[in-house]
Amino acid sequence: MTQVSVTLPPQASQTAYQWAKKNLFSSWFNSLLTVVCVWLLYQVVSNVWIWVTTKAQWAVVGSNFRLFLVGLYPVEEFWRLWIILAIAGSLAGISWGLWGRFSRMVAIAISSLSIALAILLPVDGISKVLTLSISGAIAIGFLIGQQGKRFEKSSLILAIAWLASLPICLWLVGGNFGLTAVDVNVWNGLVLTLIVAISGITFSFPLGVLLALGRQSTLPLIKWFCIFYIEIVRGLPLIGILFMAQVMLPLFLPAGLEIDRVLRAIAAFVLFSAAYLAENVRGGLQSIPKGQAEAARALGLSTPLTIFLIVLPQALKASIPAIVGQFIGLFKDTSLVAIVGLVDLMGVSRTVLSQPEFIGRYAEVYLFVALIYWMFCFSLSQASQKLEKRLQT
Repeated sequence: MTQVSVTLPPQASQTAYQWAKKNLFSSWFNSLLTVVCVWLLYQVVSNVWIWVTTKAQWAVVGSNFRLFLVGLYPVEEFWRLWIILAIAGSLAGISWGLWGRFSRMVAIAISSLSIALAILLPVDGISKVLTLSISGAIAIGFLIGQQGKRFEKSSLILAIAWLASLPICLWLVGGNFGLTAVDVNVWNGLVLTLIVAISGITFSFPLGVLLALGRQSTLPLIKWFCIFYIEIVRGLPLIGILFMAQVMLPLFLPAGLEIDRVLRAIAAFVLFSAAYLAENVRGGLQSIPKGQAEAARALGLSTPLTIFLIVLPQALKASIPAIVGQFIGLFKDTSLVAIVGLVDLMGVSRTVLSQPEFIGRYAEVYLFVALIYWMFCFSLSQASQKLEKRLQT
């Protein structure tokens, strides 16, 4: 049988004038609506631009830039933060080289942050050199990642390295075990926000997956315990759980045993977010046809292998948008720790606004803080979209 190829006629390119006439000025009503919207947009943009360039006092941000980023963290211990950036940058570079464009944004963001810190923070020359060298570490990591494509288990090793970097970074920030201890009361600003957010995301995800699997279990005790936990936690406000962790938890601890406030806040976020993640993952589990598990059992796979090799990967793949949405919500919810006495970005904002020379500069301060939150949340959203495209969800 001969195949007949059909050639479609070439489509005429549409000029900007033709597009505007078709979409914006197709009728008198659309023309009027377009003119009104353009006028309103012009008024908003021009007024905002005039305020930003002539009326706003951005000195409130410049004078307190270090306070926003690292709070009262000791200057002589800044080298720990540079090492953390170097670790994250090296792993991001390797991820970029191994996993492709999915990790490129993370590597570029870490490099940009390190250069900004080197320029803006009042630190010694050695710290500036260390900070600028992070860009070199990212480049070296990229080359290592390119070479790692030839090895079969390189992705698994890299994932383990990312997980192992979290306790190392927490040890560097807090000290002890050979390093000078840094009091948690000086873990302020963006450092505290990132610690709480990253720790909450890292630990709540596996707990949420286990709760989702437990809710689907055929064992009544496990199933009803997971249902009870999820429904109770989802019925409580996050601020209430934070207050219980900060105020009530110490009452139940043995005498002499104390858990610092940051760990209690992280625990509250983990327990709260895990309940919502469990429902997101459960939705993904229910979307998988039962024939998948039946086919796996027909091939001789046990129930645990069927879940972790066949069902769970497909469920997580289908739940990516909901899971990342929960991560973004958790990152923004870290601002609530300021209510329980921890000085994160929002807590620093209140401290800055209490300075006599900057009283009343609410717009500048909160716009700057909002920009920081938006940058991180937008990056998570973009990473989610790239991951979905990579997995062809």
